[in-house]
Amino acid sequence: MVVVKRRWFQIPWEFRESALFTAVAVFFGFVLQYAASGSGIAIPHLPYNAIALLLFAIVIISIGLTFRNTPAVKWLGGIPLGLCLILAIAVISLIGGIVPQQLVAKSSLPSLLGMNQIFSSWPFAVTVLLFLANLGISLSWKLFPFKVKNLQFILFHAGFWIALSCAIVGSFDLQRLAVPINIGKANNLGYTMESETPQRLPFSIFLHDFSLEEYPPQLLLYDPHNDKLIMNKSQAILEVRKGTSATWQGIDVLVLDYLPYALPGKDGLPQPVDRATGIPFAKVRINTASTQREAWISTGSPMLKPDAAQLDGLYLIMVPGTPKSFRSAVTVQDEKGHEIIANLEVNHPVNFMGWKLYQMGYDEKAGRWSKLSLIEVIHDPWLPAVYLGFFMIMAGNILFFWNGIKRTEVEK
Repeated sequence: MVVVKRRWFQIPWEFRESALFTAVAVFFGFVLQYAASGSGIAIPHLPYNAIALLLFAIVIISIGLTFRNTPAVKWLGGIPLGLCLILAIAVISLIGGIVPQQLVAKSSLPSLLGMNQIFSSWPFAVTVLLFLANLGISLSWKLFPFKVKNLQFILFHAGFWIALSCAIVGSFDLQRLAVPINIGKANNLGYTMESETPQRLPFSIFLHDFSLEEYPPQLLLYDPHNDKLIMNKSQAILEVRKGTSATWQGIDVLVLDYLPYALPGKDGLPQPVDRATGIPFAKVRINTASTQREAWISTGSPMLKPDAAQLDGLYLIMVPGTPKSFRSAVTVQDEKGHEIIANLEVNHPVNFMGWKLYQMGYDEKAGRWSKLSLIEVIHDPWLPAVYLGFFMIMAGNILFFWNGIKRTEVEK
C-alpha cells in the first residue's frame, strides 16, 4: 500500500495551513501596530459601533450562505482554523496577563508593539475579527435551512458570538468614574483613573450623611526603638472587650473595663458619650515581674491624641478596628427632576438611568468621622447584550445535556 504524503496547501486545507495562517495574521497585526507607532485601534462609540457590528454580522452570514460550497469559505468557517484562532487569542490574552497594562514610554518596544495595551492592539483585533468570521460562517450553515436538531449548536455558538463581540466592542462605551462628595454638598463630576480631567455626569449626587461601623479595636504592644509590633503569646489578633487578656514576653494585660464611646471628663477620666463624638477607651491592668498598675488607653481620633501605657520602653496601644461596613445616604437627581433617595453600601449598587452607583471609599485618615465619600458610577450600555449571549450559551448547554439524557434513555 502506497501512502501519499499530503502536500502543503493541498485542498482541503487542514491544521498546519490554519496554524500558519493564524501565525501570519498575528504577525501582521504586530506589524500594523508598529507602523502605527504603537497606537491601538479606535472603535467608535454608540451608535456607530453597533451599526458596524451589525453590518459585519450580515456580511459574514451572507458570505457563509452564498459561498458555502467554496473551498476557501469552507476552510474559513472550519474547525481547524477556529481552534488555531482560539489558541492565538489565548496566547495574546496571556501576554495581557503577564505584561502590566499601563502607560510606558512611547518609544519603548512594548509600547510600539502594543504589549502594554494588548486588548486594544491590532494583533488582538485582527485575531478576534478572524475568529468572529470563522464562528459566524459556521453558524450560518446551521441557521439556513433551520432544523430543530441544530438548535443546541445555534444557541451555543450564537450566544458565544454575541457575548464576545459585544463585550469587546462595548468596552469602549464602558464608563467607570469616581465621584468625590462632601457631606451636605452635591457633585455631578466624575474622574477616571487615567485622567484628572473631570467628566460631567447626566445627574448629580447629594450626600446627606456618611456612616461607618468598625469591629472592636485591637490591643497591641509597640516597640518604638525597632518600629515594630510585638505579637502576643497566642499570636492572635486581640479584640478589646471587657475581660480580654494577653501576654507579651512576661507582660500580662487584663482589660478591666471597656467604653466603646467615651470622652475624658473634667477629672480626666473617660465618661460615656454618644456615638457621634465618642472614641473607644479601655481600662487595663498590667502585671510584670516587678510591678502591677492600671491605666486608661484609647484609640484617639482626628480631634484627640491616643492614650497609651508605657512599659519599660514599650507602649501598650489600642488601634481602631477594621471597617465592618460603611454607607452613604444620598439623593440622586437628573436634569429633568427625576430623583431617588438611597443608601449606598459596598457590593449593594443602586440603579439610576442605566448607571450603577457603588459605595467606593472614604477619607481613611478621618475614619468614621469622614466628611468625604467616594461613589463609583458605572455605565455599560452593552451589558444586556453580553448577558443575552451568556444566557444563550447556558440554554445551549442545558439542551445539550437534555439531548444526552434522552439518547441514554432510548439506548436503554
